[in-house]
Amino acid sequence: MRCEICGTKIVGKPLRTKIEGSVMLACPKCAKLGKIQREPPKKAKPKFMKSRPRRSEPAYEVLEDYNIIVREGREKKVWSREDLAEKIYEKVSVINRIESGRMMPDIKLAKKLERTLNIKLLEKTEETSADEFRKSSLKGATIGDIARIKKG
Repeated sequence: MRCEICGTKIVGKPLRTKIEGSVMLACPKCAKLGKIQREPPKKAKPKFMKSRPRRSEPAYEVLEDYNIIVREGREKKVWSREDLAEKIYEKVSVINRIESGRMMPDIKLAKKLERTLNIKLLEKTEETSADEFRKSSLKGATIGDIARIKKG
C-alpha cells in the first residue's frame, strides 16, 4: 500500500491520520503532519439468542361504510364537525374528508373515533402466517390450476 500523502510504499500497517479535516492512510513520516486516529472499534459478533415466537398482534381493518358510521355517530351525539374535530384533536377538513368517503381513517384515528363516538369502525382480520398459507388448500397448485379455478 502507498502513502496517500507522499506516495511512498508503506512497510507494515498504514496509520490513519487526520490532516486538515481529512482522514488519510499515511506512512509514519507523513503521519507526524497530522493527528493519528485510532482504529474504529470492531463490531462484536452478536451472541446467539434464542428467538421467541412473536406474538401476533391482531390486525384490524376499517369497515367499508366507515363514512356513514362516523356521520351517524356524530349526529347521534348532536355534535357539529367542528365539535368532533376539537374533541379528537384533528382538523375539521379531516372530518369532512372522512364523512364524505374521500379519506379512510388509519387505525389510530379510527380508534380515536370509536372511543369518542362509541361506535364500531374496526374489525379484526385473521392474518395467515406463511406456514398456514403453505398448508392451505392450494398446496401443490400451479398457476394453470389457479387459472382454471378462476375460469370455472
